[in-house]
Amino acid sequence: MSAAQPNKVSPFNAGQIGAAGAGDTATVTRFWWVRHAPVAHEGRIYGQEDKPCDCSETPVFTGLARQLPKGASWVVSNLRRTHETAAAIVRAGLDGPSQIPGPDAPAIPELAEQSFGNWQGLTYEELRQQRGGAFHRFWHAPAHERAPGGESFVDMLERVGRAIHRLLDTYRGREIIAVVHGGTIRSALGLALGLEPEACLAFTMGNCSVTVIEHIDGPGMGHGWRVVTVNRPPR
Repeated sequence: MSAAQPNKVSPFNAGQIGAAGAGDTATVTRFWWVRHAPVAHEGRIYGQEDKPCDCSETPVFTGLARQLPKGASWVVSNLRRTHETAAAIVRAGLDGPSQIPGPDAPAIPELAEQSFGNWQGLTYEELRQQRGGAFHRFWHAPAHERAPGGESFVDMLERVGRAIHRLLDTYRGREIIAVVHGGTIRSALGLALGLEPEACLAFTMGNCSVTVIEHIDGPGMGHGWRVVTVNRPPR
């Protein structure tokens, strides 16, 4: 795939969202995080279970194809729902890789959803009963709690952060379309904003939503990350 030009103007109206210019000498790497299409989970926790997703809503993918950048570098997680979603976006008309995953759309296991270990397959009520009636307002468990046989959200933050820094090394100055999971995008936002792990869980990530985060290399003051939009609908 050909690389997009650095500092390409976002199709989102920067003036409306209050984004300042990065400067002529800055190198901008722009991540377009897309959550996968809906999964028929029947009210059960699926985490890293490799379930298919529903890509039948054609207008959703047409909308994504319109707002995502041409000529971007693509990545997906190792779970099929991200592969199916990415392929549906390409079918809807966006220039993209012909093989997903493949050489132009590598599957990165570190970008997978949180592993809930022994909790996977349980209903939310069954999990609540196992945890003595306790429940979390936004997620399955507090950020530091590690699921039996799985990982905590803090564990996920650490592995996703490592993957993001590798992507920066590989695709610096480019547009990156990353079709991933809700927890992955929350982790990316936590890294960009320097949030406490528990605060990351308050973000809502709709299926097929778009979150745009930029990394800016160059002279200037302030943090190296800029959040452009969060949980933008696909159409």
